[in-house]
Amino acid sequence: ILVVAREWTQDFEWWYHYPLAIKAGISKDIADAIADGRRPVGMSADEDMIYNYTTELARNKRVSDVTFDRVKARFGTKGVVDLTGIAGYYTFLAMQLNSAQYKIPKGQVGLKRLPE
Repeated sequence: ILVVAREWTQDFEWWYHYPLAIKAGISKDIADAIADGRRPVGMSADEDMIYNYTTELARNKRVSDVTFDRVKARFGTKGVVDLTGIAGYYTFLAMQLNSAQYKIPKGQVGLKRLPE
């Protein structure tokens, strides 16, 4: 979800899910690197797989065979479908929120705008 929020510069998704990701065990350094548009260092094997899959899907509109096979071997077909579905849903939501110019609560800071 954080990768999708970053790729779409979706402030509300980021604002809402950043603390949930930290609470779920994603390190602050990893989340902050994603926010800055940098590839995080120090990711676990699972985090690396998910980062690669969602980033490739967002940027290339597909994933490489290597990335697909790696995720499928680790999480199974259901895991690939679930990961793709989550990325797709939050992409859809980012599009809706961005087009509606949905705001984060007053006083909160959104994602920095990255160069295209």
